[in-house]
Amino acid sequence: MSDSDTPPGIEPLLARLCGGAITTKDYVGYFMNEFGEELVFAQRRGEKTARFWHSDADWEMFRVGDHSIRVDGELEGMITVGDLIINRPEATWLSSCLAASRHLRPGRTR
Repeated sequence: MSDSDTPPGIEPLLARLCGGAITTKDYVGYFMNEFGEELVFAQRRGEKTARFWHSDADWEMFRVGDHSIRVDGELEGMITVGDLIINRPEATWLSSCLAASRHLRPGRTR
């Protein structure tokens, strides 16, 4: 298989989907929830925070880090990332992406 036969990586597809600047230098994650809403995660080596997009938030970009997921916002059991309310499966996925890419953030070791 030559380089021209190699299918494109997932990064350009995710960049088109969410409108973000995602390259092969990013650790990326994709999730579709039970309502068909799509979520995209990208962590670039050396950046203190990752980027997170949610289709239900009109693909607005949120900066996320190790302590961005909050439980018990205004209502008991509410899970938030910034001003965005997310459900438990989304929070679990996002937490996994943050854990898997932790070594790429400054000051973190493997």
